Amino acid sequence: MFLPNSRYHGLPTVTATDRAGVEVAAVALRPLPDTPGDPASVRAHDQLDAIGEQRYADATRYWHVADANTELEAGRLLQPVGRPINLPRG
Repeated sequence: MFLPNSRYHGLPTVTATDRAGVEVAAVALRPLPDTPGDPASVRAHDQLDAIGEQRYADATRYWHVADANTELEAGRLLQPVGRPINLPRG
C-alpha cells in the first residue's frame, strides 16, 4: 500500500466510520522513535523536503526530521523562524 521509504510502510490498518457513516480504512497511529540528532534553527523559507535532500540526499526523508521533533503535523515544524529543531543523524 505504501512505498518502502514511507513512514507508513508496514503499519497495520484499522477500520473507522466517518461522519457520513461510511466505513473507511486508516493507518494505525505509530509510536514515534527516540531519534538522536543535531540541533539547528529554522530559517526563513526552510522546507522539509529541501532539508531532507541536503542532509540525506533524499528529499522523501523529510519525515525523519518531523519524527526527530515528535511533530505529527510536519508543516508546523518550520514555524516560527528561529525555532530550535533536531536534525536526525544518518
